[in-house]
Amino acid sequence: MTTPQIKQQGLPKEILMAAWAIALGAIAPMLDSTMVNIAVDEINKDFNTTLGTIQWAITGYVLALAMAVPLSGWLMNKFNGKKVFIGAVIAFGVTSVLAGLSWDVSSFILFRLLQGFSAGIITPLMSTLLVKTAGPDNLGKVMAIVSTPMIFGPILGPVIGGFLVQGASWHWIFFINVFIVVIAVPLMIKTIPDFEPFNKESKLDLFGMITLSFMSAALIYGITKAADHASFNNGETRLWAGIGLGLAVLYIVYNRIRNHQTVLPMNLFAHKSFSASSIGLFLANMAVMGPMLILPLFFQTFRHFTAIEAALALIPQGIGMLVTRPLIGTLIDKIGAKYVVMVSLVLSLIGSIPLMFITDQTSMIWISLVLFIRGTSFGGIMLPLTSDAYTGLDTNQLPEAGVGINMIENLGSSFGSAVIATVVATAGHAGQGLQPTLAQGLKGYHAGFLVSALVLTLIFIPGLFLTHRSLRRGLRGRLTR
Repeated sequence: MTTPQIKQQGLPKEILMAAWAIALGAIAPMLDSTMVNIAVDEINKDFNTTLGTIQWAITGYVLALAMAVPLSGWLMNKFNGKKVFIGAVIAFGVTSVLAGLSWDVSSFILFRLLQGFSAGIITPLMSTLLVKTAGPDNLGKVMAIVSTPMIFGPILGPVIGGFLVQGASWHWIFFINVFIVVIAVPLMIKTIPDFEPFNKESKLDLFGMITLSFMSAALIYGITKAADHASFNNGETRLWAGIGLGLAVLYIVYNRIRNHQTVLPMNLFAHKSFSASSIGLFLANMAVMGPMLILPLFFQTFRHFTAIEAALALIPQGIGMLVTRPLIGTLIDKIGAKYVVMVSLVLSLIGSIPLMFITDQTSMIWISLVLFIRGTSFGGIMLPLTSDAYTGLDTNQLPEAGVGINMIENLGSSFGSAVIATVVATAGHAGQGLQPTLAQGLKGYHAGFLVSALVLTLIFIPGLFLTHRSLRRGLRGRLTR
């Protein structure tokens, strides 16, 4: 058997090792963002402050992450990608220690901002470096590996966080990141290849970077305020969303004046695959991340589960995501993104529509089965959309594409969480004043799951424009330049 035949059956060892090393380096930020939510009450008591003040540590982390994403593209263009990625992982570990050692709420919020900023460098690099490492023939399988941290975060984060808070203290939510970083860094140094700068001649687009950073932060903050008010029709949301949209228009005009020589060239959207994937990923993050917010609340409100019990109840969904990941990666490489997404959307609707009818009396066995089916489909939606975004792009376009995809995903997940939280609150209190009945409260959650199902259905439209295997073969040469 020839070497090429061996490689087609599985990933070459050096690619496999590099993929797992990069995935391990990204696990800490993914876990951290979900663990902190469990510890909010304990941190609030320890610092003797208000819940609103502590929320700034969570919101600030998200905003800092969003603002760092545009910078990551320039760093990849100018410097060795391996060194930038490892440096960002080490920075995340150091800022984690500082967050755990915080002496008051102000220092805690500051260190969370620094954590978020380093996480915003890690996330785009994770995908872009893997795309370059894998090449077009192995892209699906490699993306399946590197997305593993995104699965473990929502599944294990709340559980680990709950046990750490109950068994030790909230400080260990941050100290545990050090152990991950200590293991990950030597492995990354050993296994990740050096990456030459993608475009060393590129100049720092400071105006574009600042504009995009503040645009993302303003939009996400405005969306967050909509969730707080349970309505998009409030002064804070209108103000910040308006600022964000104004900055978006300013950036589009600026990009046109600069003839696409910017931190995020708008001509990327001229590629059909990139445009379709971008729309699909925005909708997919809405449909997936929104219910991630209300499912634990459903278990706590109507089944009277503790936070840890609610996290454990979601494990079947995570198991479903895990068991299908390797198969999905292989299918993407064999038949292309289009058909994998279409089949997965059908499966996802089968696992989502029953959630519109669950009650406080529904069997947990039945709910677990539905969540498992729902989980099996997520990888088949997210992975093909992500991998197809890079199909047909030249190598020197990869950093900018990574920036664009991460910004779209951040906005989609924030928007989805806010929309579904608003729908649940509005429908749950309709005509009931401040004390809704149990039946009315359930209607709110059913309405939230209905929104998720409707958004999933919309993904069929961009899915039609994704590539299939024969077209991917024709585009293969461009990614390997």
